[in-house]
Amino acid sequence: MTTTDAIALAASVVACLGAIVALVAAGVLVGQVRRLERGIDALRDEALAVMRDARTAAGQATAELARVDAVLADTESVTATVESAARLTERAFANPVVKVLAWRAGASGALRRLGQPSSAPEPGGRRSGSSQRTDPPARRASHRRRERRAGGRDREVATERRRVRG
Repeated sequence: MTTTDAIALAASVVACLGAIVALVAAGVLVGQVRRLERGIDALRDEALAVMRDARTAAGQATAELARVDAVLADTESVTATVESAARLTERAFANPVVKVLAWRAGASGALRRLGQPSSAPEPGGRRSGSSQRTDPPARRASHRRRERRAGGRDREVATERRRVRG
């Protein structure tokens, strides 16, 4: 055996070993590709199931949204009806309420005057008290004092009258 034969023999052994390694590597790669295909198939199945669930949830959400829209429309209708009824009630009862408040204020003033001892006429034919004519600033001050004593009821009546007229 010559050196050329030895080199040829070594090269053929190395080539055989390379072929064996290549076959083993190809077998491992084929196994990995098959395992990867199984993983992809499982992932696809899960994704399809999730997509079906998402479509179902979206359909249910759409139905719920339609119900909420219907409830909201009904609520708006009821709100408009209640506002209309409140305005009608206010118009119907505002004037009688003002009259009752005015009557109450007048009656309480009359009762106060009845409860006070009557004053004797002053010299000169004038009586002291609320029937006496005074200049406008004094009259306004007297009115403010009377309002404070009445707890602001006269002011409430005046405010209610202005609101009903306006």
